Amino acid sequence: MRKHETTLIKSKKMLNQKIYHRSELASILNQSKTDGAVVVTTNGCFDVLHLGHLRYLQAARQLGDMLVVAVNSDSSVRQLKGENRPLVPEAERAEMLAGLECVDYVVVFPESTPISLLSELKPNIHVKGGDYKLEQLVEKEVVEANGGKVVVGLNVPGKSTTNLIEVICERYKDTQSPS
Repeated sequence: MRKHETTLIKSKKMLNQKIYHRSELASILNQSKTDGAVVVTTNGCFDVLHLGHLRYLQAARQLGDMLVVAVNSDSSVRQLKGENRPLVPEAERAEMLAGLECVDYVVVFPESTPISLLSELKPNIHVKGGDYKLEQLVEKEVVEANGGKVVVGLNVPGKSTTNLIEVICERYKDTQSPS
């Protein structure tokens, strides 16, 4: 095996050490909070990772000691965004997020809302993007009931997966296939 192949394998194992099942993660976070850590969570589809996601996640991470990113499963993305989504499968989206330095843990959840997951994880702070209003967030009640607070975070105007899809469609509408 070549040296770079060994590095890639080690790197993949390290990334997967950030991706957990919800019950395992709840146990880890509970211990971390007992030890005094401030746990920050956020959730979303993260279908086609872009600069808006990165800046948002970096800002969220600054609010605590560890950042947990909850990723909608493929079936819940289809429920929320339509049959043509996601463009990127859940395992790949989770691995991409795990590769970001600002992300400590990743968990995939099948529900259309993070309510059940957040009731299990019990974060100190739950962050959503600046395109949401606090009163719109269905998860606000469960986070606050468990002693946490909800923060509406950074929004990077014009940086969204939907915008990227629109740009790609517009630019390539008159061609057979992008090259």
